[in-house]
Amino acid sequence: MKRIASKIDRNKAVISIRGLEKSFGDLDVLKNINMDLHQGENLVVLGRSGTGKSVLIKIISGLLKPDTGQVTVLGREVDRLSTAELRELRQKIGFSFQHSALYDSMTVRENLEFPLVRNMRHLKRKQIKQAIEEVLEAVGLSQAINQMPSELSGGQKKRIGIARTLIMKPEIMLYDEPTAGLDPITCTAINALINEVQKRYNTSSIIITHDLTCAKSTGDRIVMLLDGKFQREGTFEEVFDTTDERVKPFYDYNFTE
Repeated sequence: MKRIASKIDRNKAVISIRGLEKSFGDLDVLKNINMDLHQGENLVVLGRSGTGKSVLIKIISGLLKPDTGQVTVLGREVDRLSTAELRELRQKIGFSFQHSALYDSMTVRENLEFPLVRNMRHLKRKQIKQAIEEVLEAVGLSQAINQMPSELSGGQKKRIGIARTLIMKPEIMLYDEPTAGLDPITCTAINALINEVQKRYNTSSIIITHDLTCAKSTGDRIVMLLDGKFQREGTFEEVFDTTDERVKPFYDYNFTE
């Protein structure tokens, strides 16, 4: 489904990062990162494996602390929040993990019930049932409600993982390598689902990927992470309209036969 960019409010940032730096020992992973995610926007962070993309979203979600810099999410400075405040903020953020992170011992229904029962205890059984049916319909897997994760394909697991984040109605979605390990046809379906989620739920999303097809299909705006810094920013065409020798091989690997 075609992306809907008209909902983007360029004047409202739901995530704002200024002067972010993060090192592990002598390894400088992120260097003076500045970034805004606008309301209703799909922002792709593109880069090779091991360049700090996943570190970035861990800092945004408060799982890691920055060495220096400021990270503001939905108006809250993340590293200044108490444990309770951080837990409250995370309920407004949906995480789509690279490996889906489903509970193998639970059915699809039980996997989707779990975050609701844990975080929204006021809901009645009828409301929980309706919420589960809605998100399964949204990801196109209503028929899988009673299946176990072991009975699902990789693409189906990815969809159920996304459904489990959507059930909390997050304002922000963080996708970590959403097409990793999937065949090309399934990748196309996941890319379309990311765009459908943006349109249907009006989410603001950061999509971490090294897959250029995913970046081109889903990104309203793309930033390229090279050597710990954002070196390129713009549309897909603008990012790759360069003679930078670090960028061309990346494009060739993805698209040259």
